[in-house]
Amino acid sequence: MNELNDILQNETAYNDEDIKTLDWMEHIRRRPGMYIGKLGDGSYADDGIYVLLKEVLDNSIDEYMMGYGKTIEVTIEEGTVAVRDYGRGVPLGKVIDVSSKMNTGAKYDSKAFKKSVGLNGVGIKAVNALSSYFQITSYRDGEGKQAEFSRAILTEEKDIAHTEENNGTMTYFVPDKEIFRDYQYKEEFIENLLKNYVFLNSGLTILFNGKKFYSRNGLVDLLNENMTTDALYPIIHLKGEDIEVVITHSNQYGEEYYSFVNGQHTTQGGTHLSAFRESLGRVIKEYYTKNFEYSDIRAGIVAAISVKVEEPVFESQTKTKLGSKDMGPGGVTVAKFIGDFIKKELDNYLHKNPDTSEAMLKKIMESEKERKAIAGVTKLARERAKKANLHNRKLRDCRLHLNDAKGDKKEETCIFITEGDSASGSITKSRDPNLQAVFSLRGKPLNSFGLTKKIVYENEEFNLLQAALNIEDGLEGLRYNKVIIATDADVDGMHIRLLLITFFLQFFPDLIKGGHVYILQTPLFRVRNRQKTWYCYSEEERLAAIKAAGKNPEITRFKGLGEISPDEFRNFIGADMRLDPVTMKKEDSVKDMLEFYMGKNTMERQVFIIDNLVVEEDIA
Repeated sequence: MNELNDILQNETAYNDEDIKTLDWMEHIRRRPGMYIGKLGDGSYADDGIYVLLKEVLDNSIDEYMMGYGKTIEVTIEEGTVAVRDYGRGVPLGKVIDVSSKMNTGAKYDSKAFKKSVGLNGVGIKAVNALSSYFQITSYRDGEGKQAEFSRAILTEEKDIAHTEENNGTMTYFVPDKEIFRDYQYKEEFIENLLKNYVFLNSGLTILFNGKKFYSRNGLVDLLNENMTTDALYPIIHLKGEDIEVVITHSNQYGEEYYSFVNGQHTTQGGTHLSAFRESLGRVIKEYYTKNFEYSDIRAGIVAAISVKVEEPVFESQTKTKLGSKDMGPGGVTVAKFIGDFIKKELDNYLHKNPDTSEAMLKKIMESEKERKAIAGVTKLARERAKKANLHNRKLRDCRLHLNDAKGDKKEETCIFITEGDSASGSITKSRDPNLQAVFSLRGKPLNSFGLTKKIVYENEEFNLLQAALNIEDGLEGLRYNKVIIATDADVDGMHIRLLLITFFLQFFPDLIKGGHVYILQTPLFRVRNRQKTWYCYSEEERLAAIKAAGKNPEITRFKGLGEISPDEFRNFIGADMRLDPVTMKKEDSVKDMLEFYMGKNTMERQVFIIDNLVVEEDIA
């Protein structure tokens, strides 16, 4: 017994040497997720390399918002990034401090940067710490100062010297390949980021590798850029001090919102979006003096809101959801500020624009009529869904949702939609039960193209899926950040993918537009020799693996998810999980897409498939 006590005491020893103090740059490099979210390789818009770019851009945007510098130049070539603004330039005596000393910056003085996103004094320091090379040059009133760093360690400092350059700051950095392995910047993600910057800052010009981004009409341009269905009436544009709002309706199902705080795209919404949705419904009810259901008012709505909050508090490090309840120290609440603005400005607008108010009323009444027509079906369907979830028939939930996931953890949650017992079983046994849920389909879903929302409640699969995601009343209740379609890579699997995407496009297009829907990539082949195993997702990867493996490797073709053992599957849905996002662009008309892929134009579709068919090489 004494021997056992000695062992336990040794294992639980907690002495002076166990306490370590890390330099700030070492802490950032060891725990980059605390500062920039996930790392990634550039395959997704929220990967770390884009956060680095954004941290630098935010400083330039702050200068523009203060009235200095109307142009920002961004150059990205072969993984290197340069950002040049024409603001006031960093004070020359502080160039090194703002780049490499924590808790240093002008944003602590609320008079200088009253409503900035980054108030923690970390942003550009994190970029410096996570870059193998970082250079900053400031130009002020005919003088320039430059400093160079490697992983936040100063390597060269140049004396202040005369310059012919215009005022401003040039920041150049190379993300560290030790941290961002095999990274690559994708232009589409950068362009979306830059478009949001100019939509939120009318009059600002951003040049990206020579391409110009500019917006004259602010959030109106944002809606026109993102809408994939026609607006039922001209976009309502309301603008005041610290707030801008745009509103319209379309004939799509669901609600579609774009929300921003101090220029930060809050993809998860927050207190400002909740207040906007609530006040919007309340003001419209009061204007028409009708006791409409909020769901009828918001059905088909497409809107955006941008607010400026002093010292905003976000629920996660990546600032995707606002948690602030107040506009700033000593100010009104976010809810009251937004509510008062909407009550005054929207009510005035509707009174002055009777054609718009008439078109809005018509849309709301159509939504009300459809809801009432399926009221009985809806009530029964909700009861069935609740009972099914209680007995856990189709949904294997993740533990975090049993404890109400929030913040960064909420962003990590996902749900796999699978078909068949074998595939469902493999994923269930391999998943991380804390963050990953599984929903099992029974056979192929119904083709929902051209059907009304009544089918969502009448069809058991759709009804239970809607309930599992908790999206009946909009994305505010969405229980998982990623909705992952996990089907076999054969003809049947492709068909199921198409049927599920049709369902989402038809009834919940905001789920796709919000960047929540993905396709799981799983390996087609396994190549191995006695020393190593390669999982290959394409024919090119298979040929490369065979070459690397040498003589007579073992080659396995996976025909379905159920053929992959749970132990192997764990490799494909972990940290290196490969996902293809399902995205939509301005030119993608939901109606036209669904008509082409799921409509009755059989011959036209056959010609398209034949013209685009890729015949796989026989590898038997």
